[in-house]
Amino acid sequence: MAPVRTPAILLALALVAACDNKTAATPDAAPSAASVTAVATAIATAPSAAAPVASASAAPKPPPESIACQHVLIAYKGAKNAPPNVTRTKAQAKARAEEVLAKARAGEDFAALAQTYSDDQGSRERLGSAGKFKRDGMVKPFSDAAFALQVDQISDVVETPFGFHVIKRNQ
Repeated sequence: MAPVRTPAILLALALVAACDNKTAATPDAAPSAASVTAVATAIATAPSAAAPVASASAAPKPPPESIACQHVLIAYKGAKNAPPNVTRTKAQAKARAEEVLAKARAGEDFAALAQTYSDDQGSRERLGSAGKFKRDGMVKPFSDAAFALQVDQISDVVETPFGFHVIKRNQ
């Protein structure tokens, strides 16, 4: 016979065992030590109602084929495709990206940060949106960081040939 796994049955058995005190004179009398021990033993050795059950949700999800994110790009003089008006050094760009990261993690609106700080004109106009892309749709450091994020999570500062990015995954 299969083991019973229903908590209600275990509770009923425990109550019956606790009430089976033949020496109790009144309904208010406490159960005997022997009946309490018997109930504790029955509960401890009974199969758990919370025993693991195989389910489809237990299997890990496959990684998504594509994701969507926003980013702020802080370029520096000499970075790939840096606008001609960018004169900051690489160290200055990294410090500015760290500043953006701190503000984003403090809860400031990411779209507003992108509009204020990003050197990527196209995504700045789209409130930082990099759109939806596959893993091979961006340079490797950017994709690796973006795909490692959970939805609404913000990356650390990520360096690519274009400069320093702060990335927020949206989907």
